[in-house]
Amino acid sequence: MNVQIEPSWKQHLLGEFDKDYFVGLTNSVRAEYNQYTCYPPGKLIFNAFNLCPFDKVKVVIIGQDPYHEPGQAHGLSFSVQDGIMFPPSLQNIFKEIQADLGTPIPMSGNLTRWAEQGVLLLNASLTVRAHQANSHSTLGWQKFTDAAIQALATQREHLVYMLWGGYARSKAYMIDKNSNLVLESVHPSPLSANRGGWFGQHQFSRCNAYLEKNGKTPIIW
Repeated sequence: MNVQIEPSWKQHLLGEFDKDYFVGLTNSVRAEYNQYTCYPPGKLIFNAFNLCPFDKVKVVIIGQDPYHEPGQAHGLSFSVQDGIMFPPSLQNIFKEIQADLGTPIPMSGNLTRWAEQGVLLLNASLTVRAHQANSHSTLGWQKFTDAAIQALATQREHLVYMLWGGYARSKAYMIDKNSNLVLESVHPSPLSANRGGWFGQHQFSRCNAYLEKNGKTPIIW
């Protein structure tokens, strides 16, 4: 696995690449891709970073791991490639955006346009074995992605962190709520969302209001 990552992120995460865990992670991921079908394609593993440079980040949305069925994952949490049916969680995200902002549900579930506006769509694990959710969760990715969150938390302020579900919310301890906006809710998956606590939270309008208050351009969701 070649670490081809956007220069500003490479600078802020430089210390991670030489650590023992990352060397082991690289070897493990390479072995998995050689032996099994894994997602996303190798060139897109660091897509979240490459589309959203460190200094351009406005919003952080944390997912658990990539979608694990063919053609879905392309390195952005909750996003699928063009032409792929929306997964249930993404459907609920779009429904809430429509209810909150009046924005029509788009034809594509490709969230590259969000990333290019400064939304870091970061999965805790950046790879997965086909058809096996969380199959790479023990390889060491979380140390790396936690380091990315920690870098933002210590060197940037006035960001919006959208933490959906118990796993993402477990990262809240790293974030200073006095100098950032932290929006926590249940996960948008049907199992959680339909029990309450996802719909009607107005997270997207609250996010944009905070960005504007702090002199930043709101996200076109």
